[in-house]
Amino acid sequence: MTTVAASLLAPEAYRLPGLIQQTEYLCNGEIRHWDGPCREVFSPVCHDGRPVAIGSFPLMTEDAALATLDAAVRAYDQGRGYWPTCTVSERISHVEQFAFRMQEVREEVVTLLMWEIGKSLGDARKEFDRTLDYIRDTIDAVKELDRVSSRFVIEQDVVAQIRRAPLGVVFCMGPYNYPLNETFTTLIPALIMGNTAVLKPPRHGVLLYRLLLRAFQESFPPGVVNTIYGEGSKIAGPLMASGKVDVLAFIGSSRVADALKAQHPKPHRLRCVLGLDAKNAAIILPDADLDRTVTECLLGSLSYNGQRCTALKILFVHEALREAFLEKLAAAVSALPCGLPWEDGVKITPLPTLKQVAYMRELLDDAAAHGGAVVNPGGGQANGTLMCPAVVCPVTPDARLYREEQFGPIVPICPFTDLDEPMHYVTESNYGQQVSIFGADSAQIAALIDPLVNQVCRVNINSQCQRGPDTFPFTGRKDSAEGTLSVSDALRVFTIRTLVAAKQTDENKRIITEIVREHQSTFLSTDFLL
Repeated sequence: MTTVAASLLAPEAYRLPGLIQQTEYLCNGEIRHWDGPCREVFSPVCHDGRPVAIGSFPLMTEDAALATLDAAVRAYDQGRGYWPTCTVSERISHVEQFAFRMQEVREEVVTLLMWEIGKSLGDARKEFDRTLDYIRDTIDAVKELDRVSSRFVIEQDVVAQIRRAPLGVVFCMGPYNYPLNETFTTLIPALIMGNTAVLKPPRHGVLLYRLLLRAFQESFPPGVVNTIYGEGSKIAGPLMASGKVDVLAFIGSSRVADALKAQHPKPHRLRCVLGLDAKNAAIILPDADLDRTVTECLLGSLSYNGQRCTALKILFVHEALREAFLEKLAAAVSALPCGLPWEDGVKITPLPTLKQVAYMRELLDDAAAHGGAVVNPGGGQANGTLMCPAVVCPVTPDARLYREEQFGPIVPICPFTDLDEPMHYVTESNYGQQVSIFGADSAQIAALIDPLVNQVCRVNINSQCQRGPDTFPFTGRKDSAEGTLSVSDALRVFTIRTLVAAKQTDENKRIITEIVREHQSTFLSTDFLL
């Protein structure tokens, strides 16, 4: 079936006009055309059990990728370029222009989020709108940071102004599950603080960036934003090996992050901002409110098919609640509507690839070999890339599901009688992002909180694990993260504190006063942003 014919599966408003042949990339302010090899893009949406082809993207060579990196290096110009030295208000103006241009292609981006990664219409709209909100919140946070920095401090007869300065060239790589939002949570703060960037879109969710190239080009000076496409192993490695990348902003697996970091010739000079693996656990105590707990665990485990780093990926349920919890959870999972992304009320949508479905099957078979069983009717059954969620109980320490991050619609249940069991799991885990506690006894919850905050970076009480609100710090311990992201934290992680200082002599007072009064410096300034 042709793409145009397959597109008829969707309502008219969300159909694709034909194959999207992505040949453009942005380099040094120019939208250039790639005439080399390309890779076909397949949608999670299937016809006759096979994913539908919807377009292609460039497989750029090492030389082409390095040329794009050089454009970012020239734009930064060792901190002397226009972008790192212009005023904060000027950078804000450029970002505001981009947000305005981005809004113009909202519906097209939402449609591609459905076709490229199988995200439901509601979640696709939410991702786009949340990204715009994040940009606006970042602008407000930059203004507040600049207001605080606009004053002078005097200590021990030394007068100084302390501000944050950019780090250099940022190599930004986002994940497929939130190809727009999570990519922009690193890209936008990096840019607004004066860094230049090379952006590599994720393999799933790549075509939607074609819609943003013109907005990037017309909103930012040449070389400030550049894009590359291709196989990460062939183009990301050489960029890192060049030594010209100052900051690696990467959201993905710790294995890939470690490989990229290892290729940089001067690792002590490389700043890393990493969002990595997670296997967030829920600890469900015997006095937990059953209805609330099931609702939160359902959302936490299966929102966007469980394809979130913050998803609840293993549930420890006290034996006293085991039967009642499983009965309610299985019924709730069975009631989740499965279907195509644009269908009204759909909750479970196709997985990105048939390979991912096969991996889910491997985990279920392995769990069964170690005594586990699917407890909800039809759980684990698949039609092409569309898989019905599976609740598996019991999952023992010998099963792969106990250790591996499934990143899909499987809910592992581990019954326990002794709290040492889930506490041992969290303590010994390679991951340390978040945990959820469900219960009513404040003393017992408090006794869990104190050790858990030294293992993970967020403890949720009677609620699912999640990233938001975006003003809260988002990070992890162990193999889960490096650096902290949030609206304000991200501004700090892509910068370094820098100051101008002078002894309080009459001559120095005169010099500083003239610089400030006559606006001779963009750094040394008392201008107050409104």
